Amino acid sequence: MKIYYNPNCSKCRASLEILNDNKLNPDVINYLDTPPTKEELTEILNLLGMKAIELVRKGEVEFKTTGLDKADLSNDEVIEIMINNPILIERPIIIHEDRAIIGRPVEKVVDFI
Repeated sequence: MKIYYNPNCSKCRASLEILNDNKLNPDVINYLDTPPTKEELTEILNLLGMKAIELVRKGEVEFKTTGLDKADLSNDEVIEIMINNPILIERPIIIHEDRAIIGRPVEKVVDFI
């Protein structure tokens, strides 16, 4: 089990607490320090059943400064922008085997496990 995690995010902290309380001890990936590769992000999107733009945090300043708010970009182009600006990746993402969720709201984490 993995959790893509931002320590400054209350939903990430709550999700990790739920996982640890249930003795699941996931690999914690601080995706701001260690962004996923293109292959990893593509696999995450496949597991989530989402297009890249659906995983973008649209409230971040980088959403506009990278041109995501105006551009008609391909999935691969959006993935490249997220890799170069990982703050844009929605969080937390929890992966276990061939399943993944975004842990928002945190009740989804309980249902997932």
